[in-house]
Amino acid sequence: MFHILVVEDDKNLRRLMEAILTQNGYHVICASDGQEALSVLEGVYIDLIISDIMMPKVDGYELTKGLRDSNFNLPILMITAKDSFEDKKKGFLSGADDYMVKPINIDELLLRVGALLRRSRIMNEHRIVIGSVELDYHALEIKKEGNSLSLPKKEFYLLFKLLSYPKQIFTRQQLMEEIWGPDAETEERTVDVHIKRLREKLSDFEEFEIITIRGIGYKAEIKTENK
Repeated sequence: MFHILVVEDDKNLRRLMEAILTQNGYHVICASDGQEALSVLEGVYIDLIISDIMMPKVDGYELTKGLRDSNFNLPILMITAKDSFEDKKKGFLSGADDYMVKPINIDELLLRVGALLRRSRIMNEHRIVIGSVELDYHALEIKKEGNSLSLPKKEFYLLFKLLSYPKQIFTRQQLMEEIWGPDAETEERTVDVHIKRLREKLSDFEEFEIITIRGIGYKAEIKTENK
């Protein structure tokens, strides 16, 4: 069972989220502000945090930045009434993984929580399974039906990134910064070259496909259900 920490100073909203998440199979722990949340984290393992921003003592920005600075890598979903781009930018720069604006749609909240937990599990395990295909991050290998294919590091990381977030579009610039680093002097054309090589090497794989989004970048589509 996943443990979720809800950090919200609005008592009614806190109780509502606790009830809905509990009904959907999550173990929920609540805190009324960031300071209380930090106390909870000292004694309880938490898989995901849902945090308001405007709170007394320690607000959501401070809580998130403090956790990231202390190497807490659990997913954090920020919830707030502040809906300007600058507010969202500040939230993501502090280390949030996702952002929702009040009033909250409960069904959307559940979808976002599920997606964040899936991504977190993938990255923690460093392993993706799609049908009969398994990507082993540590070995830089793709395994299928007893056979294995080793890929160069950059090609593997690129494929792993795309398959970790199926259907999500990544720009060439995003992929460059993620795989080659923000200070890399390599041109964006390098991404296209690596994608071409991946397609050639994985031409017999029917479980997934790398799709070009014209003028933007790439995304991965899963063709078979995970087993």
